[in-house]
Amino acid sequence: MRREAQNILLLLVGGALLKITFDGTYLRYVKPGMAPWLIGAGAVAVVLAAVAIVTDIRGRGATTDHDHRTRSTWLLLLPVLAIFLVAPPALGADAVNRSGPRTVAGPVADGTAKVPFAPLPPGDPVRLKLDEVVTRAGWDSAGTLDGRVVELTGFVVHSASRKPYLTRIVMGCCAADTFPVHAQLAGDRLPAWRDDQWLTVTGTVVPNTATKANGYTPALRIRSVREVPAPPDVYEY
Repeated sequence: MRREAQNILLLLVGGALLKITFDGTYLRYVKPGMAPWLIGAGAVAVVLAAVAIVTDIRGRGATTDHDHRTRSTWLLLLPVLAIFLVAPPALGADAVNRSGPRTVAGPVADGTAKVPFAPLPPGDPVRLKLDEVVTRAGWDSAGTLDGRVVELTGFVVHSASRKPYLTRIVMGCCAADTFPVHAQLAGDRLPAWRDDQWLTVTGTVVPNTATKANGYTPALRIRSVREVPAPPDVYEY
């Protein structure tokens, strides 16, 4: 690749990193704590590219380069422009359906023994993350969810049998190490929600429904539900 193309490619990569960080798109790929590192990397790339471009212009002066044999190398800029202009969406129902059976880890080493969890705060409904509900439903020996009304937000995923599940994707570090957690939505005459529809649901967890056999997926008896827009950060951590 010619030096001019290298410099412009570096400039675009740095600009893309800054763009997705400042507009919040980076949250589709990495944890919020990565923002300072992305800004730093993008700024360094832009500065290095700018210095290289200015240096080349000053060194070349009025010399004109008529070598057209390497024009095809500029095509390498197209993928970077695509990333800069068209950001891929966050992971959703399609990624969940293609993922493996991994779920949140148990509180002890063997992943099966139950232990008492701390009580939930007073007042119903109590707003919780979905992975916390799954963890408590699967491994809490104190029954802290019993009789409590919880409020959860997630998106709809349908199983092969068309049962609706409220789902969130848990991120460890980046989009490459994510995995889904689910709660089966239970109730009479449930609406025909589409996949990826975001909902805020209040309800009660049906006791003893989160087992090893079903991947520690509790059933949530719905009391109320409303459709909501996707949040700015769609993952749980």
